[in-house]
Amino acid sequence: MKQNRYIAAIIGTGRIGFSLGFDKKREQPASHTMALLGNKRINLIAAAESNKENLENWRKYVRKHNGKKDFTLVFPTSKELYENVTCLDIITVAVNEDNHLQECIRAIEYKPKLVILEKPVALNSEEAEKIRDKAKECGVPVMVNHERRFAKDYLSVVKMIGQIGDIQSVVGELDSGLRIYGEEFEKDGTYSLLHDGTHLVDIIQFLLGGNLAKDDKTNDRSEENKEFSGKEADSASSKESPCQILKNPLVTGVFKDEKGIVRNFSAHYQSVVTSFGTIPEVTIKMSGRSKFFEFRIEILGTLGKICIGNGFAELFLRKESKLYTGFYSLTKQKLKLPKKTGYFSGMIQNAVDFLDGQSELVSPLEDAISDLRALEEIKAGLK
Repeated sequence: MKQNRYIAAIIGTGRIGFSLGFDKKREQPASHTMALLGNKRINLIAAAESNKENLENWRKYVRKHNGKKDFTLVFPTSKELYENVTCLDIITVAVNEDNHLQECIRAIEYKPKLVILEKPVALNSEEAEKIRDKAKECGVPVMVNHERRFAKDYLSVVKMIGQIGDIQSVVGELDSGLRIYGEEFEKDGTYSLLHDGTHLVDIIQFLLGGNLAKDDKTNDRSEENKEFSGKEADSASSKESPCQILKNPLVTGVFKDEKGIVRNFSAHYQSVVTSFGTIPEVTIKMSGRSKFFEFRIEILGTLGKICIGNGFAELFLRKESKLYTGFYSLTKQKLKLPKKTGYFSGMIQNAVDFLDGQSELVSPLEDAISDLRALEEIKAGLK
């Protein structure tokens, strides 16, 4: 039986919207445009972008890809696009964070079958809730591009966890040269806690099965964090999502530079209830003064450990020690991982499967809002 094609448009043809698709070092597709064009069930026909040069480059490339059989439309604003194109099934919003609220609501009001929103949802959970309320009002599903949820290497971790026994601890670390947080940057979201931290929080909550922890009250550090319990923290904790397992952190190791901008911190969570049982401790560490970029997660079990990050995945299991009689040591195992993780193409395929009625959204809006709330609880401890 011949399957119908879904008609798509993209709002924003900058880096994540388009140009990262030409990065020769990245696994491709690495942009929304290339991922949409790469799926045979999707027909990408239109884009909106205020940057004339970006828009023209996009038009030339997509027109060449589509060929004469399809038309390619471009507009300087999303408003003009929606007024002139009336057949869209999918709208991808890939603009800067400070425009997410406005552009995502416009896309929802168009009432397509699905909106794909680049992470993070918005500048804060208050704006994200406005997006959620509009989506419910209009009956439009929204998925968020938390790409690691679709990566085959990260998905393999779930199968590995069964080999390392009971989980004793989880440590997620993100190191870069970008500032972690400064209050003056909240207006445009140009700080690492939001821009990159959303990935770290999201993949930890996803891998550990946050939806199973909705009734848990054990990971409560409210007494220890009273010094940070301002209005922002109270607001975040009072609106916990069922998929938020990282709650009430004890924030330590805060380092600020001479301008008062946060460059280091550690956030500790105790007795975190997950689909793998209660984990005694989960720690998130971030550096904003490193001369390199690193994204990694280490899961320590009673029988071994898993390490995974950008470009690598490692499994260590207990074996009889070659060094000490009567002892066991951890030995690195040989892993057969896919050459391509399919992180971006997997996200688009999930969108198609969802529209076909064959799958749920792997990265729904509500999960992404829970990530923002977790980040806001950390942020309250940084001030």
